[in-house]
Amino acid sequence: MPVNEQSAGRVYPPTAPYGVSAAKIREFAEAVGAGDPAHVDPAAARALGYRNVIAPPTFAVLIAQQCDAQFVADPQMGVDFSRVVHGQQTFVHHRPLTAGDEVIGVLHVDAVKLVAGNAMVTTRTELTVADEPVCTSTSMLVVRGEQP
Repeated sequence: MPVNEQSAGRVYPPTAPYGVSAAKIREFAEAVGAGDPAHVDPAAARALGYRNVIAPPTFAVLIAQQCDAQFVADPQMGVDFSRVVHGQQTFVHHRPLTAGDEVIGVLHVDAVKLVAGNAMVTTRTELTVADEPVCTSTSMLVVRGEQP
């Protein structure tokens, strides 16, 4: 079944809160080689004006991909995950994700475009903490079409 083009404009319900912890930030920072002391040392983060350690900017992908999973698993979308290729990811940060944050994500399907038998799906995830905007993540996924 091809990706449902009529899905553009769909908004999914808010996710359960994702608890950002200092341990998760440290693990992610080490995995991506982010060496800023503000990612692992609360005193260094406080010296920069933050209440606790802050996550590297790409940490938001952990939460955004959990949101994207909603539409991938949605039978009305018609996505065969085995045919998905991650095409692009961007982030607009309104403030850093900080240890102690409880992040809620709301997924928007902004566009579904069929090109040469493939579906280009653009999603936007709005991440908030206590209704405060924290990050906007935009992702473009390519769902490869069936080859004859």
